[in-house]
Amino acid sequence: MRILRPGAGAADAVGLLAGYALDAAFGDPRRLHPVAGFGRAAGVLERRLYAPKRRAGAAFTAVAVGVPVAAGLAAAAVTRRRPVARAALVAAATWTVLGGRTLRRESAVMARHLEQADLLAARGRLSHLCGRDPSALDEPELARATVESVAENTSDAVVAPLLWGGLLGLPGLLGYRAANTLDAMVGHRSSRYARFGTPSARLDDVLNLLPARLTGLLTIAAAPLARGESAEALRVWRRDRNDHPSPNAGQCESAMAGALGVRLGGRNVYFGRTETRPLLGDGPRPSAGDLRRAARISGAVGVGAVALAAGVALLRSGLVRR
Repeated sequence: MRILRPGAGAADAVGLLAGYALDAAFGDPRRLHPVAGFGRAAGVLERRLYAPKRRAGAAFTAVAVGVPVAAGLAAAAVTRRRPVARAALVAAATWTVLGGRTLRRESAVMARHLEQADLLAARGRLSHLCGRDPSALDEPELARATVESVAENTSDAVVAPLLWGGLLGLPGLLGYRAANTLDAMVGHRSSRYARFGTPSARLDDVLNLLPARLTGLLTIAAAPLARGESAEALRVWRRDRNDHPSPNAGQCESAMAGALGVRLGGRNVYFGRTETRPLLGDGPRPSAGDLRRAARISGAVGVGAVALAAGVALLRSGLVRR
């Protein structure tokens, strides 16, 4: 075997690890968050391109995702022979697109409100995690909404960006976060976005096919860290993962239900609409204590994901060739 000078993929691996460490230490940037800035720019673009047609939505998605991908490709090309600069850029981008620490913090805040029986504060905090109407939710339903959000967002905001960063570097990080942001903006079911938002929603589904399944497997492996059983998590995941209407959310939520020994799913009330989801898992409804366990699993899944992503980037780099 011949050891070569570290290439672009090796710099990407270093950047992914450093960016993950920054997110774990500091969480989301408090001011001038680039993702928020992208959302505002995408909102302006939407107002210019909107029409209640899928063709208009496809054009919107292509431009809004294509520009960050092009920027990532250009930055990757400029830094191809400058590994320190490339690693710094990847670290900054990784920190920007990840949301692991924030997700775990929100779960802990919700757990504290529920432990103190402060339903008013808990209902007010739920909007930080999901878009459900909290006005009539009791403690078990608030806990269920939190666990489901932690499970799904561990994939969306941690595993998926890391995996795409490992596979494609800067373009993967920026392109995935752009697509996921568009899905949150226009991908939901409503009279305005029923057709316009379909291309963004479908792109997000495709990009999350592999990360969601990886999240499920990592959740199963991490179950003992939260006093769960991997065998039980695997059983529930295999049985229930395809019952969810989303092609990806059920992968994460069923594994989390099995790992915690709780039952997820049921009636979800959003502002203006109601959805009934199939039940996942066999245990009782979640309680406040389960939120801290879910956060612990989410953190462990993130560690496993960044290790895998860095390994993928190293393989891509051609650091070791025969």
